[in-house]
Amino acid sequence: MTSFVKPKILRPNEPLNELGLARVDYEGNMSTLCAGCGHDSVTAAIVRAFYELSIPPHRALKISGIGCSSKTTSYFMNDSHGANTVHGRMPSFATGALSANNDLATIGISGDGDSLSIGLGQMAHAMRRNVNMLYMLENNGVYGLTKGQFSASADLGSLPKKGDPNEFSPIDPVAFALSVGATFVARSFSGDRNQLVSLIKAGLKHKGFAMIDVISPCVSFNDHKGSTKSYAHTYEFYSQAVHADYIAPSEEIVAAYDEGEVMPVELHDGGYIQLRKIDATYDPTDRGAAFNRVMASDNANEILTGLLYIDESQPDLHETQNMEARPLNQIPYAELNPGADKLRALQAEFR
Repeated sequence: MTSFVKPKILRPNEPLNELGLARVDYEGNMSTLCAGCGHDSVTAAIVRAFYELSIPPHRALKISGIGCSSKTTSYFMNDSHGANTVHGRMPSFATGALSANNDLATIGISGDGDSLSIGLGQMAHAMRRNVNMLYMLENNGVYGLTKGQFSASADLGSLPKKGDPNEFSPIDPVAFALSVGATFVARSFSGDRNQLVSLIKAGLKHKGFAMIDVISPCVSFNDHKGSTKSYAHTYEFYSQAVHADYIAPSEEIVAAYDEGEVMPVELHDGGYIQLRKIDATYDPTDRGAAFNRVMASDNANEILTGLLYIDESQPDLHETQNMEARPLNQIPYAELNPGADKLRALQAEFR
């Protein structure tokens, strides 16, 4: 993955957190995503959340799979631990890393393509095991890196800029998480920074699996089969002096609305989505009621946002499996390798 080094600029009288770090200390490389991409707004919210929680970058772990969303880990906290893994397999990597060290503040970044198609089973088992991580699902309904095919979250009947409408029913990540047993379920919009930052902070502090489904609009596609502006057509009929790509910049979509309100948001292509923010009377501890409310909102063509469900009573994977509390790299070698006699005694127990 290619990124550019982002200059570190401290303003005079820069606010510092409890660790004496500025927000710029939580930033990463320069984004190479399209101008106006909602994913960059999500990155800014992640930076702000880690900064305001005063989490030391070297005590954080960031992991991603494959896709536009999964490039996000390059764009925040350069001084943290991180890995860009295999398509759809980020949850397995996170489970292994946290089994070795459960003290790290762990955030997984994925997308609707990475999570809801090839990675659906991986995500489901991380949920049922209650792996202690925040799972950010940046949801735009298309495969961005492969130029805008419908993903599994695209609504039935959705229209591309050109071509046929989507003919398949969508997978709702929130309804799926509720049905599988995730202990923290939320949804937000990339343009609603205040709500998103609050949810990220809550998810990072939750002990167990926390999922935030973020509606994050994609700004740029006209590269379908039959287009004379597609990569395939251009490579076949034109002689290029240099391989270059240009996508016209778009303005970031920003939304601000009160609890209980519905807000229509116009997307870059002229389409609309309707966001409804849950109100103060909503009970996020009732899984059944949360599921019914999500389904009712879907039937009303609304996207319900906020903390939709939380269960703080369930043990996480570390507790369930009685794992060692100490990180493996802090355990003396003599304990990790007790010797051949101990191994023979253990083997004898299974004979």
